Amino acid sequence: AQAVQGFAAADGMALIELDGASLLRQLGWQKPVLLLEGIFQASDLQQVVAQQLDMVVHGEAQLQWLEQAQQQGLLSASTPLCIHLKMNSGMNRLGFAPDAFRAAYQRLRALAGVGEIILLTHFANADQAAPSILPWQQQAQLFHSVVAGLPAKLSLSNSAATLAHAPCHADWVRPGIMLYGATPGNGSALDWDLLPTMSLRSELISIQHIAAGDAVGYASRFVAPQAMRIGVVACGYADGYPRHAPTGTPMLVDGLRTRLIGQVSMDMITVDLSGVPQAVIGSPVTLWGQGLPIDEIAQAAGTIGYELMCALAPRVRLEVV
Repeated sequence: AQAVQGFAAADGMALIELDGASLLRQLGWQKPVLLLEGIFQASDLQQVVAQQLDMVVHGEAQLQWLEQAQQQGLLSASTPLCIHLKMNSGMNRLGFAPDAFRAAYQRLRALAGVGEIILLTHFANADQAAPSILPWQQQAQLFHSVVAGLPAKLSLSNSAATLAHAPCHADWVRPGIMLYGATPGNGSALDWDLLPTMSLRSELISIQHIAAGDAVGYASRFVAPQAMRIGVVACGYADGYPRHAPTGTPMLVDGLRTRLIGQVSMDMITVDLSGVPQAVIGSPVTLWGQGLPIDEIAQAAGTIGYELMCALAPRVRLEVV
């Protein structure tokens, strides 16, 4: 329900799950809903038709299912489907090979139950400034050379290309992670004036005073170089915080920037309170979000913001603000 409100001005929404697409329709979303990986079995087409969902076609099986559905009368020229036909321009994940792409387009065009066809591809390295393999320009050039002359709108840009490569914007863009206030890897959200839609917050549940030479947490990975005041935060990898986040990973206590120390435990994290003298039990802690871009935590932990957002556990209480 929050997504329907938050994306009210968008031209459409895209997702993977058929159930999620159905929920959007139930919540009153009337604009396009695109299934980014298409359907996974022929029977899914009944729901696609009933709810007028758009779908990606990226392989021979999906194309055959549409042709069979046309023969069986499931597709209707009065309510044609919008198809996004995907080309594999080098990422080698999904899509028709370039030499098979135009034939797939013509087969779709021959179906009375198919309306608009949008042509798309997906970049592998648009978040990298100068990749040594498969730069986005190479993929874009191949894509445009194959689709030249076809009367269709184009869709190339993921979040990385939307942010950094304006020449690829074409007719449709497919922003993902940037909508949630994070980047796919090219810099920090602050570099692009992106605002977080999620904050992971907790509080201090204990404060310890340790002496120089004292170790902290499992494996004693952090040893105090001098007497220190440290805090214990009620959050850990069971909540979705990355277990491999190292000492030095930033966090906010009472709104002041400080750092994680020691190893992340299942339910607790230890934090350096040297620069936060006013902190007490109950002081608020921001693990990421408002005032602390999730990209910084992801980069410190050797991952990306996508993984952190997806890893949040069900036990984390959701508050809509």
